Amino acid sequence: MSQAKKFASQADMEEKKITFSQISEHAWAYTAEGDPNTGIVIGDDCVLVADTQATPAMAADVVRRIREVTDKPIKYVVLTHYHAVRVLGAAGYGAEHILASQDTRDLIVERGEQDKASEIGRFPRLFQNVETVPPGLTWPTMTFTGKMTLWLGKLEVQLIQLGRGHTKGDTVVWLPQERTLLSGDLVEFGATPYAGDAYFKDWPQTLDNIAALKPVALVPGRGAALTTPEAVAEGLTGTRNFISDVYGSVQEGVKAGRDLNAVYKETYEKLKPKYSQWVIFDHCMPFDVSRAYDEASGHADPRVWTAERDIEMWKALEG
Repeated sequence: MSQAKKFASQADMEEKKITFSQISEHAWAYTAEGDPNTGIVIGDDCVLVADTQATPAMAADVVRRIREVTDKPIKYVVLTHYHAVRVLGAAGYGAEHILASQDTRDLIVERGEQDKASEIGRFPRLFQNVETVPPGLTWPTMTFTGKMTLWLGKLEVQLIQLGRGHTKGDTVVWLPQERTLLSGDLVEFGATPYAGDAYFKDWPQTLDNIAALKPVALVPGRGAALTTPEAVAEGLTGTRNFISDVYGSVQEGVKAGRDLNAVYKETYEKLKPKYSQWVIFDHCMPFDVSRAYDEASGHADPRVWTAERDIEMWKALEG
């Protein structure tokens, strides 16, 4: 902790091995060793993609993999939440509809521009060929509140808001006929949850709501695809434990009257033995503790992250 780290993950330039695997009859997972995942549903008459990758150039590789297994049109792109690294590749699919919760659209309106600048600065490697991103933001063409059902021929696909967690707009993609779930960043596996825009008090209950569906396969936001009920349970438990451990530690510090810097150092040292082997641990912890400190201090909703705020926070906690 004494030596200042490079800001966020600017030092993380190692290319990841991509895996494209079928996890149920109609669902596929595009995963990359802890980089953001994409979930794919191949229905009777068309394809749905959940989470787009960060640029159209990167989306092109997802399309290439899809075309290895089907020539059906990509009709739907689902934004599980608003973060730039998940949505800015949408233009690369030529989809008829871009779907999101109304809460996610509201967040794009409120903070989309700031988030775009912030994330591109934090994660250069994840925005390969960023010049391929069209000007402006990715906007949904259709929104819903609570639940929306799509029919890909005879295949039922449900878009559901099961509660707040990673953001207030989180949406899961649920295939009830084969009990397969695309979770977005509500669930991570072997990867540190990013909680800079989170609702710490709500997130564990939202994970319980996912568990209540009894999924047998799940594509997490980051990490390997989970293809057994036991692996799904492990992913849910790991995510829940991390969120609870961060918030519990931060709450103790706030109650004791300690400042953010002291609480960050305490929480980092408490969690390091258990979680430091997870992908992006050092990147996420300052953002996670900053948001947890705000929530524990009575700030119900996350503050907007800007490129400037990122740098100020990083210098204060890691400088």
